[in-house]
Amino acid sequence: MVDHVVIVGAGQAGGDLAASLRELSYAGRITMVGSEDSYPYSRHPLSKSYLLGGKPRSELLIRPEETYRRFDIEFERGVRVVAIDRDHKHVILDDGRDVGYDVLVLATGGLPRTYPDAALDHASNVFYLRVAEHADALRKHLVPGARLTVVGGGYIGLEVAAVARGLGVEVTLVEREERLLARVTSPVTSAFFAQVHDEEGVVVRTGSSVSSFEVGADRNVTGVVLDDGSTIQTDVCLIGIGLRPNTDLAQAAGLDVSDGVLVDSALRTSDVSIFAIGDVARYPCRDSGDTRRLESIPNCTEQARAVARTLTSVTEPYEAVPWFWSDQYDMKLQVVGLAAPSDVVVVRRDPDRKRSFAVFYLRYNEVCAAEIVSSPRDFAIAKKLVHQRVVVDPDKLADAAAPLRDLLPRAPSSSR
Repeated sequence: MVDHVVIVGAGQAGGDLAASLRELSYAGRITMVGSEDSYPYSRHPLSKSYLLGGKPRSELLIRPEETYRRFDIEFERGVRVVAIDRDHKHVILDDGRDVGYDVLVLATGGLPRTYPDAALDHASNVFYLRVAEHADALRKHLVPGARLTVVGGGYIGLEVAAVARGLGVEVTLVEREERLLARVTSPVTSAFFAQVHDEEGVVVRTGSSVSSFEVGADRNVTGVVLDDGSTIQTDVCLIGIGLRPNTDLAQAAGLDVSDGVLVDSALRTSDVSIFAIGDVARYPCRDSGDTRRLESIPNCTEQARAVARTLTSVTEPYEAVPWFWSDQYDMKLQVVGLAAPSDVVVVRRDPDRKRSFAVFYLRYNEVCAAEIVSSPRDFAIAKKLVHQRVVVDPDKLADAAAPLRDLLPRAPSSSR
């Protein structure tokens, strides 16, 4: 019997798990432990609408505070778990208390990858973006005419660059790869966003690495030195070079860890009483036969629901199709599925829609992934094509004049 579920981490995954357990009629005790003094809130607006100043902190909450009281969820806020005692099945908090569990779920998320440069240790104008306080502090520096250097051409870096330009900030973006979004999109989509940011006034420098930082008398960074010897003069710097899964607690407890907490298809760790979900979990990938770790809100939510089902009804292998999104300027990039280098790439572009197009990935003519720019309707259809692994004619898929929905299999008609 599972009488007490303890959830370590009060972000998207942890909050969704607690709510899902109650929604599935779990009647046992639920305790959440979160290091921030806040109820679970959405982090994706931190680099977008919240950073822009258009969304108050209260609107970031994923669920109202009252929900946790109504669901009888015990919440330890502003407290950290410092150790897991697997033998006695309890966690130790940083205030000296311990909390017993029948099942423990690690939803510890990740931490920003940092530059190992001592020059940054005392700089008050260098930022990473992971929690709301980071966005609050960064926003104060984004004033018209300020010079912002963004290090990293992934989702976070590009979203912050877009917000900053909207606020009248001069922006230079540095990416060590030869193209933007190199790990997550096709060269076609990378080139498109590079052009858009250039048109919006962002100076984009790909194929460039940061070699050091120049620091002024006040210990703030005044320049970013690149590997070609050039220096970008700057007033503020945002570093967005990825996320490090927060596995310290799991590793200290002796759980299997490798760029994430290793779990099986049911999201169970090497200890049968401990699960891991969200950004920190590395789980089996059916398509590749390897393991993967995903950093996305839908992945957090789907894994939370999967563990809730396991604890209340039936265990099923986690096989959800991943999807992501990014808002930049007036555009929305939506991605579904995971592509492989050997996949055939098909571009679908309507010449009358300058900032909207689609990229599909085919494997043996099955649609296995897609990238859609500024077309929610096409994305809804693309998700169905990917989920069902529909076999398509590449020429028809590329023809923007042919309705995309016509490629979906027709449901069999019922006869009387």
